[in-house]
Amino acid sequence: MTELVPTPDRRSPSLSRASYLLLSLLLATIALIGIVWWPLLAEAVSTFNPNYPWWWQVDWLLLGIFAVMTSLIVVGADLRRDAAIAAIGLMGGLVIESWGTQTALWTYYTFERPPLWILPAWPVASLAIDRLMTLTQRATDRLGERATALAYLLAFGTFSALMLPFVWHTRHASLTIAALVLCAFLIATPVQPRTALATFIAGVALGYFLELWGTTRQCWTYYTLQTPPVFAVLAHGMAAVAFWRTGLVLNMLRLTLGVRRRFGADPDSARIG
Repeated sequence: MTELVPTPDRRSPSLSRASYLLLSLLLATIALIGIVWWPLLAEAVSTFNPNYPWWWQVDWLLLGIFAVMTSLIVVGADLRRDAAIAAIGLMGGLVIESWGTQTALWTYYTFERPPLWILPAWPVASLAIDRLMTLTQRATDRLGERATALAYLLAFGTFSALMLPFVWHTRHASLTIAALVLCAFLIATPVQPRTALATFIAGVALGYFLELWGTTRQCWTYYTLQTPPVFAVLAHGMAAVAFWRTGLVLNMLRLTLGVRRRFGADPDSARIG
């Protein structure tokens, strides 16, 4: 199966015009957020205290996350492919943030449900996770079938065991029901298990630092008050898998429509011989 969001190839990392364009778009997005939501930025700047050294007051964790994500997304950039990944990440992030904030599983300090300024972080994270997959895929590709099955069961079984109690009190909400059904479907119908594992691991790796920053800075707070909850970290891996699977479906539809346009409505006309 040809993928819209394919398994990362083994091309050597390089910078290109696409890399610089992605970097420009990222910086432009950050500037736009700062302009549109200036009160939030002004509030953050106002916390600076000249009585203390500036390096004590710099958020080094945030700068580190930004530096790593920026470095990742500019390496091996492919605008056509990355545009699809970013679009899926943006729409998926909107759905996830709406679910979490509407059911009060987590709350942002601005009490928006959800805040629009957080949405651009999702496509950026999706691109960074896609690049991390190149590394994690090398590890999962070495697994045999039995080891792959065990690792798959451990990873997604742990996620499922943590998800149910975490969201159970919101089980009456339609968005929670949809989330449970979707996760159950994705886990029960494995597609390319090694790539799914690589995607999950990459999502968890980046998600840990994002959740650590957000919860310890009280940018968002989970109802459990954990900083962060283990489920929230694993949920980044599950979200990455959901976005990847969405890409596969969209690509399949694209290929099907392309065949129909080329050979007509009769699929038999596309056969050779």
